[in-house]
Amino acid sequence: MLKLLHALMLGLFGAAAVHIAILFLLPTYSERDVWAAMAEEADPYALVRLGKGNANPLLAEEQNPFFETAACRFDLENGMVRLTAAERVPFWSFSVYDRDGFNVFNANDRSATNSELDALVVNAAQLLELRKGVPETLASSLIAQTTIGEGMVVIRAFVPDESWRIIVERFFEGLRCEAL
Repeated sequence: MLKLLHALMLGLFGAAAVHIAILFLLPTYSERDVWAAMAEEADPYALVRLGKGNANPLLAEEQNPFFETAACRFDLENGMVRLTAAERVPFWSFSVYDRDGFNVFNANDRSATNSELDALVVNAAQLLELRKGVPETLASSLIAQTTIGEGMVVIRAFVPDESWRIIVERFFEGLRCEAL
């Protein structure tokens, strides 16, 4: 009887361990993730607005009502990525994620020169090349060094009240995500 109880308990704990492992590995092996949804929605370096206006349910997830969000995919094999916006908003932030959705870099308007969005996402080799001679147009750019190849940048802008919505919309209309 004791051997049967021991075998039963071992089987239950083994099954629980396998189920927990599967749950943790599911995002890694899933083909229906945000990366795939972004790939269906737009080409790399194209900005996609996230939130309630998006038809894809993975990209239409309800966001904080005080923030508007956009994202673009990139591949550092094609060169550095430059993010720029012509309009100023009360607060902006950008986050760099790897292909699996792990956050690898964050910055906001408090980190930037004059609170303007002008940032570069680079790998170590690109940063070394950049340091040899920074072009004047990139001298005040915020630099986000990362070890990833492919990734996604998510840009958020704060909308304190409805009177700011037009300015935030102009911020996103003038937002650029491009390979250099």
